[in-house]
Amino acid sequence: MIDDPVPVRQPALSPEDEAALGAPLVPGRDEIGRIAQRRDRLLAALTLIAGIGLVAGIPFALKSGAEFFLPLTAALVIAIALVPVLEWLERRRLPSALAALLCVLVFLLVANVAIAAIVVPATDFFQLLPSRIMRIQHNLSPLLDLYSTLEKSVNKLFRQIASAPPRQPQTAAVSPPSSILELAATSAPTVIIQFFFGVLIVYFFLSGWTRMRRRTITGRTSFDGAMATARVIQDVVDDVSAYLGTITLINITLGCVVAAALYFIGMPSPLMWGGIVTLLNYVPYFGPILAAFLLAVGGMMTFTDIWVAMLPPAVMIGCHLVEANAITPLIVGHRLTISPLMILVSLSFWGWVWGTAGALLAVPLLIIIQTVIGAAGKPDIAGFLFEHGTLVHQERARRRRNERVDDPPEE
Repeated sequence: MIDDPVPVRQPALSPEDEAALGAPLVPGRDEIGRIAQRRDRLLAALTLIAGIGLVAGIPFALKSGAEFFLPLTAALVIAIALVPVLEWLERRRLPSALAALLCVLVFLLVANVAIAAIVVPATDFFQLLPSRIMRIQHNLSPLLDLYSTLEKSVNKLFRQIASAPPRQPQTAAVSPPSSILELAATSAPTVIIQFFFGVLIVYFFLSGWTRMRRRTITGRTSFDGAMATARVIQDVVDDVSAYLGTITLINITLGCVVAAALYFIGMPSPLMWGGIVTLLNYVPYFGPILAAFLLAVGGMMTFTDIWVAMLPPAVMIGCHLVEANAITPLIVGHRLTISPLMILVSLSFWGWVWGTAGALLAVPLLIIIQTVIGAAGKPDIAGFLFEHGTLVHQERARRRRNERVDDPPEE
């Protein structure tokens, strides 16, 4: 019987021998930490780059898809503002579907009454604009005389440019609509579809609000997560509904005061002008300026004296200054205080994306975004780049190298 060979125990190699023989070295704890740090930094950098690309691409997607995103966003904002009314009806033992239907019907009734009170008189009033051009010119004659020399120079320059027009490439002419009826016939289907789509979004959002909120909260795996979700949902609803409800009440009061003042000075259609002031006051900063300009045009169309013609915009500006500096801060308080810079940025962004409708939605969307970000936490991009980022690591490494160079060698 042959005995099994006894295994020979190989002596352990030192790290220098393993490196010389080409054997893989087991990384130490410091090396593992450095590898993990580089991996995390790479993933974080890729996430940051993807986030920047997403943020840069979203505005163009929203602008190109305005036919879908605009009615959807407007419907969601309106639905969130109607949630307190829905909850009040549900507490009266009304089914969710019936309560949502009542909310939609009340909103449509109020919106149609407001639009009819503004649009119909405004259409009739501004149809008189061509026949009132001479009166407006008479009221502006001092200003026109002041700039008559400039006008002559500009006209001379235009005549010189028009005398030798550059040759333009021939293009196929597209005939514009020949009547308002034709224009309405070509554009009405899109408007009707968007309006109907928005109404359905509001109804289905409200009818499923209670069930959707309960499912969202109960779907959290932890109690803290459920409470945080419930708090965010409630904060969004409270802030948006409080802002829109309060601002609507203030704007209606402002419109009524302006309409009463215009009635006493003899301005025609005072309710129409009050409705215009109410609607435009939803747009911060720019809305009151546009309302004052329209009132100035209306005053010059109505009155022959320039000082009397300037009374309507003066009344509107005075009422707006009182409202913006005394009444609104007193009623709204600090709970819904928003940075003026953020309001301007939001107005510019949403106005560029969706025009006038985007400007009307700018502040409610800003409130929703601020509420969600405040609950979820702001991303510390500056800390990622400068505090814990590569710049600081490079600076620390540079300092260590300088310290090694400056230290005298030990004997």
